[in-house]
Amino acid sequence: MGYTLKDICFSYEKRVIFSGVSMEIQTGCLYGVLGPNGSGKTTLLDLITGHLKPQNGDILLDGRRLEDLNANELAKKCALVPQDFRVNFPFTVDQVVMMGRYPHLGRFSAPGAKDRELVDQAMAATGISDFSHRHVTELSGGERQRVVFARALAQAASYLILDEATSNLDIRHTLALMALAADRVKNNGLTVVSVMQDLNLAARFCRFLLFLKKGRIMAHGTVDDVFTEAVIKEVFDVSSRVYFDETIHCKQVVFL
Repeated sequence: MGYTLKDICFSYEKRVIFSGVSMEIQTGCLYGVLGPNGSGKTTLLDLITGHLKPQNGDILLDGRRLEDLNANELAKKCALVPQDFRVNFPFTVDQVVMMGRYPHLGRFSAPGAKDRELVDQAMAATGISDFSHRHVTELSGGERQRVVFARALAQAASYLILDEATSNLDIRHTLALMALAADRVKNNGLTVVSVMQDLNLAARFCRFLLFLKKGRIMAHGTVDDVFTEAVIKEVFDVSSRVYFDETIHCKQVVFL
């Protein structure tokens, strides 16, 4: 059923972020959330993950009000990859990825064979198996980002929320993780909502794009429909040329 946002209003003290925003997020799709700094992208993710509550309006997840779900229920449905993951305690990589299984374990229960299998698969998919016994405090920013991505995959949630999740990664790992997310959408029915700064990356991997500016939805639709020079000009105030790239078979943009 996906997410349904109904007349969402949210403010930080006197600073209004959203006022009467309504939209739907379909299941089994990869959404890119784009917009200038301060447009409300991360706030939107905080609202749909339950980290923030709207002052007015309702957020429904698979037909249930988000506020009616307890933390464990929400963790089984929704996994978050934050922009910057830091931990001060020297957990090993394996321990951090295994944390993704905690919502599925009974109280005082130890991880079982299925949990071990999902963790190993997540580490293999993200290319971190070789340093699974290293401490996360010893890793680079890009390596930590792959670890938290693997933790989210091990969580086996229906919704994967990415908050600029590739910002610390080099281009090879960026492409690999976005391709991994797109493959899970296509073959496993995963729903991905990803805040992104790179418009070309979004156009390449996403099916739907949501453009925000000053807390307003400026455009929301398929890449073919909304990835246009007019929308980019209106949202970012820059001139561009949008074209179809024959090499990667999707729309791309160059800025003038």
